[in-house]
Amino acid sequence: MDFTLTPSEREFRDEVRTWLEEHLVGELADLRGRGGTGQEDIEPAVLIEWERELARGGWLGIDYPSELGGRACTLGEQVIFHETYVEARAPGRMPNMGVTLLGPTLLAYGTAEQQRRFVPPILRGDELWCQGYSEPDAGSDLANVSTRAVLDGQSWVITGQKIWTSLAQYADWCFVVARTEPGSSRHAGLSYILVPMNQPGIEIRPIVQITGGIEFNELFFDDARTDADLVVGEPGAGWGVAMGTLGFERGASTLGQQLSFRHELDALVDEARANGTAGDPCIRQLLARAHAELEIMRYNNMRMLTVVDAGGVPGPEMSIGKLYWSNWHRRLGELMMQVRGVAATVGPAGSDEQYPLDRQQRTFLYSRAHTIYAGSNEVQRNVIGERVLGLPREPSR
Repeated sequence: MDFTLTPSEREFRDEVRTWLEEHLVGELADLRGRGGTGQEDIEPAVLIEWERELARGGWLGIDYPSELGGRACTLGEQVIFHETYVEARAPGRMPNMGVTLLGPTLLAYGTAEQQRRFVPPILRGDELWCQGYSEPDAGSDLANVSTRAVLDGQSWVITGQKIWTSLAQYADWCFVVARTEPGSSRHAGLSYILVPMNQPGIEIRPIVQITGGIEFNELFFDDARTDADLVVGEPGAGWGVAMGTLGFERGASTLGQQLSFRHELDALVDEARANGTAGDPCIRQLLARAHAELEIMRYNNMRMLTVVDAGGVPGPEMSIGKLYWSNWHRRLGELMMQVRGVAATVGPAGSDEQYPLDRQQRTFLYSRAHTIYAGSNEVQRNVIGERVLGLPREPSR
């Protein structure tokens, strides 16, 4: 990519900056620099309302076609938006899976009718989505899905269990990978189905995280129903659609995530200078390494996003980015604890929380999960080895 901004891109950047300054005022001003992955310092209801505020400004669908309510921004403009958003210390975004995952999947694989039905409400902030992928016996090994969907007249009837479902308690819809062909196994016979959440056949049970938050949930489907035409792609061909969704999960929005990482690293350097640990040659070397690796992460992600810019579906090369950033951020969490020393083991004074944690402690604890969720390190390395480097498949046991 060419990183030199054109006059129109500079105007776009100014538009983003101006809008954020005009809307992060009053009570919303208190959200600056707060929230984000692993942080629970903003109530989900507040973050949902902020998403709707972004929608009213036309910022939810910057990469969507204008006929569906989007802005049809170029990839360069998308990069500018996400970077400017983080530079303005705007609040960390909730995982809006309708915008980042389901919407792009519908544009790539859905029918025109599905796109018209679901994309505009997503971009208006009217409908929230969750992801029904992982199961107790099908986490990183998604091909082991056992949730079943049986066609009954004009409806799919769904039975099974999903787990680690982010913000299911607030979602209106769920995109579910289910086995629709009896007797099928592994990648065959799976379908990608859109399921309404507000019905008697769905039970949501929260999972308390190590940080004390309840972002994740278990989902139980007991003869839940959805319309027969709400399959994305062909019935039985859901594996390819599901893999396309995972590719979109590692798209342009990760650039904003990396700018958040930059703020975390800068704050850590400031703390190391303040408490004297920056004078330790080992700590100083680790901080320098973190800085260099973060720059590599940014440029590598730019390179991978050229696939999206060319109009393609992100492929297995996106596994390189996921493997890289998840390990980097986990190491950063460990470095945060090293810089703080024994003080890292003590919660903040004066907190009325039952399990008080400050921002860096939450980052450390939450980052332990990065190398597991959204495809574990082992799975990512297999994908890179087999589908990028062309190495022989791992022997089956």
